[in-house]
Amino acid sequence: MSESFFDASRFRWREVVGSGAEDYFVHHDYTILGHDVGAGTLDMVVRWGRDGGHCPVHRHLSTTTVLVLAGEQHLVDVLADGTRGDRRVRVAGDYALSLGDAHPHLECGGPEGGMAFFGNHCSDGILYDLHGPDGSVAVQVTIESLVADFEENAK
Repeated sequence: MSESFFDASRFRWREVVGSGAEDYFVHHDYTILGHDVGAGTLDMVVRWGRDGGHCPVHRHLSTTTVLVLAGEQHLVDVLADGTRGDRRVRVAGDYALSLGDAHPHLECGGPEGGMAFFGNHCSDGILYDLHGPDGSVAVQVTIESLVADFEENAK
């Protein structure tokens, strides 16, 4: 992965490993930079290695800003019938603003990995939904639940 001005060694990281579908696997790390439950904000950085690991299929519900810090961020929508949309690629320096996703999506780094900043803003504390293999919502991730997971599992 290309160099970044963001010094990842200064932060604790939570490694996420799990199973996905036959054509992807879950593997990424995240760190929470700061949060304010009352204000409905959470800032975090997600990084993906060179192994092709993804985030679980999810749909952002909060307003989310994204700034790719290093490498690439690849996104593929998962449509209601289970088919996949076109691959979108953001490279280091790209910025995006989402007011909430229309579809759940897969997300991973590029061939050299990737790292992206996510700024989340919501009025109800709900950040995103994780979707199961059948496309249904399996888990609703809130600011509180993500912070609790991080505090319990980050190294």
